[in-house]
Amino acid sequence: MLRSFQPRFEDLPAVVPVFPLTGVLLLPGGRLPLNVFEPRYLNMIEDTLGQGRMLAMVQPREDSGEALEAAPALYSVACLGRIVSFEEAPEGRLLITLLGLSRFRVRDEEPLVRGYRRVGADYSAFENDLADPGAVTIDRDRLFSVLQPFATRRGLNFNWDLMREVESRPLVTALAMICPFEPREKQAILEAVTLQERADLLLALLEMGAIESGDNGRQRQ
Repeated sequence: MLRSFQPRFEDLPAVVPVFPLTGVLLLPGGRLPLNVFEPRYLNMIEDTLGQGRMLAMVQPREDSGEALEAAPALYSVACLGRIVSFEEAPEGRLLITLLGLSRFRVRDEEPLVRGYRRVGADYSAFENDLADPGAVTIDRDRLFSVLQPFATRRGLNFNWDLMREVESRPLVTALAMICPFEPREKQAILEAVTLQERADLLLALLEMGAIESGDNGRQRQ
């Protein structure tokens, strides 16, 4: 059953405004807060609020090169989101929250509108993103054994008691978005075909982070 205000698959926009941000990940079902202050992106939010409230988060490719710095090439998979809250803030900023809806493949780039970029979107490979993604299985003891040292070394503050009560599906989505993985790792998480593959990849990345930090989830003596 569709949630209130959620669009149907056939109603997803064919041309989408994009917000290119390196290292920022939006996943279907996830909520992403954004502090918007650049004039072109303020224009984008203002236009989007009057046109269905949908825009996409996408990462610029790391190998774009200096010549494309003004408009770097984009990764081929992005995530459409819907603005579910916004607030005017001091100094001409807008505070918004995006709810992730569906991934899509970037077909081509459209002409700029009021300074912001737009792309053609192909959702055909991700039709299940708007449906119930089903259950996910993850070894929670193993997850928290590597997550705690990972968070400590990276200065992340979690309410551990609360996190242990969160169901696995939203927990995987939230951690994948919050944890400071490398941009290519974030992209791999986004492009994981199923939620289970995403959960497995998340756990593998946390374990690799623990190994790289020299503790593998435990403090060495």
